[in-house]
Amino acid sequence: MDPARTTELDRRLVEAASKVNVLARLTWSEGVVEGFLASWREGAPRLPEVSLEVPDLSDVRAELDAVARAADPSDPLQAFVRTTAESYSTAARMLESIGTPAFTELSSALYGRPDDRVPGGVHTHDELADSLLANTDDLRAAGIVRDVDLCLTADEVASHLGQAFGEFFGAMAPSIEVDPDLASKAAAGATRVRLRGRTCFSKLDVAQLREHEGFIHAATMLNGRAQPVLSCMGISTPRTTLTQEGLATFAEVITHSIDIARLRRLALRTVAIHAALDGADFVEVFRVFLDGGQSEDESARSAMRVFRGGDVRGRVAFTKDVVYLAGLVAVHSYLRKAIAEGRPELVRRLFSGRLALADIVALAPGYDAGHLDERGFVAPWATDLDRLGAYLAFSAALDRVDLSMVSLGAPG
Repeated sequence: MDPARTTELDRRLVEAASKVNVLARLTWSEGVVEGFLASWREGAPRLPEVSLEVPDLSDVRAELDAVARAADPSDPLQAFVRTTAESYSTAARMLESIGTPAFTELSSALYGRPDDRVPGGVHTHDELADSLLANTDDLRAAGIVRDVDLCLTADEVASHLGQAFGEFFGAMAPSIEVDPDLASKAAAGATRVRLRGRTCFSKLDVAQLREHEGFIHAATMLNGRAQPVLSCMGISTPRTTLTQEGLATFAEVITHSIDIARLRRLALRTVAIHAALDGADFVEVFRVFLDGGQSEDESARSAMRVFRGGDVRGRVAFTKDVVYLAGLVAVHSYLRKAIAEGRPELVRRLFSGRLALADIVALAPGYDAGHLDERGFVAPWATDLDRLGAYLAFSAALDRVDLSMVSLGAPG
């Protein structure tokens, strides 16, 4: 390994990648969603009128491609730089294809499609989503599944998170900012976590945001930026999105910060993307979320997520949101495997930066040689391997139970 050469390539990569900014370039203005909702409530829904700038990123792509070519694929550290540069180059081409079928093709290459198989499984993302929705339909009909009462303002949530982050991160705690134009409820970086303004949050939202945005997204970005050789482990590479969102969603599950309504929302995103790719327009995709139990406001915002960079008439869509359920399954399986094989270092290394699951083993020589730092912020649940192992071992045992053979009326 050649750390000095890797550091040079790493710096060039980070500089070029900073100009890609996928989500920022795909963001709709707040007025677009409000305008659609107004037409819907008037009884004459109109397709949103969206105008996004199509950037020219040819110079950025040229630099990213040059970095990829210069990296030695036989060196584990440089191989990481190479695959990261290639991922950003693909993302740049996707942004240059906004509104065209090529946008969906490149989005699918980065994030996957609803009809792809779940990593390590035999079922597709679609099948997993459909199964989850079917398994919770009866609970919804019985009134068990509901959005909990919304009562906290963004400013109140910011106060709660600020205290939790201060205790966990100390002097490196990210700031909390309220952004009225944010597409999602929250977005995390290394130095700040943004919350959507003019939105009410629940108490459970606070726990989800603490675990998902803070103890995963912000923590892995801070740890990655602190890497002495590969600081690109601290940037939001598209190819690591599945692992990042899977880990963050797993964090919600393991800390009991998730509810069935949240799981259904994640499943509905996959169903909605499939519908859009099959030709459903914005209004029809909006109805997918509405019929699935979401409010009008959240349904419109969820539909917006599907059509960011796409075509509101259908068939051209942003497929990123298939990563949540797929990533949850992939990370759960990874952690089970790591614990079953007595490899606790693989759990710790999962937090050392923004990584894909395959990177953790591939980068083992870098960790072993001390070129990569395993220290840093690790979510509390991941430091208690005894309890984590017990949970994962039990969940593995449950896989052997066939519920079709179980009767609720059977004698005890």
